[in-house]
Amino acid sequence: MNFLSRSENKISDIPTIKIRPNKTQPRKIFDEDQLRALAQSIAENGILQPLTVRKVSQNEYELVAGERRLRASVLAGLVRVPCIVVKCTDRESAMFALLENLQRCDLGMFEEARGISRLIRRYGITQEQAAKQLGKSQSTIANKLRLLNLSFEEQDWIVQAGLSERHARALLKIYDQELRKEALSKIISENLNVSQSEQMIEKLLYNSSVPEKNKLTQKIVIKDVRIFINTINRAVDTMKQAGIDAVCKHIDSGDYIEYTVKIPKKQTERSA
Repeated sequence: MNFLSRSENKISDIPTIKIRPNKTQPRKIFDEDQLRALAQSIAENGILQPLTVRKVSQNEYELVAGERRLRASVLAGLVRVPCIVVKCTDRESAMFALLENLQRCDLGMFEEARGISRLIRRYGITQEQAAKQLGKSQSTIANKLRLLNLSFEEQDWIVQAGLSERHARALLKIYDQELRKEALSKIISENLNVSQSEQMIEKLLYNSSVPEKNKLTQKIVIKDVRIFINTINRAVDTMKQAGIDAVCKHIDSGDYIEYTVKIPKKQTERSA
């Protein structure tokens, strides 16, 4: 994204009626009390930080960043607002709008996930490219996008109840929507924390999907998985004791655990 030419690189007062919202704005919920407080501050002190816009036609601008300030300015009765005009593509405008909201740290988890999803779908970029642009790891982006597997109704319940992202991710372990709603209702009604929610979900899944006669077998399988993980860790420790700088990393995506073991070839050749 670049500023316009030197002669235009300045703050301009632009009529609010000529500024249209950013169609890729990830934030959909604006706190009315906060908007009124900001409007009062703007009425008394003016706008301290100019809005960022881009020109889309001779008489129209599109907001790139600053929608809260624009909305509050209209509430305060301003007909013109100070703006910095920039040159940017549709993709850059969408990215900048998302970044501004992420940096404010109060963007809702589902608004963030939908913003990321919209970027990926609209501009045909990969999760890896989105992660690089947003300064996050690819696994973080993947986990954010998985939140959208929850229905809009479930998302609304989670937001209204003030539950955390970890609560939401725990619910994703339940694929049956009716069972998931039952778990969510229990979390909200009993005010369960994340740890209590995870334990309740594991118990619910276990009781609903495993016949009584197979429960013992199911427990053994779970223990076996842990044995496999311990076996990997012991193997890496053994290589390190032998002077081989093996590196083991694991990623828990929720649906599976991914292990990556890197063994330097030169050290193994010397050992041989």
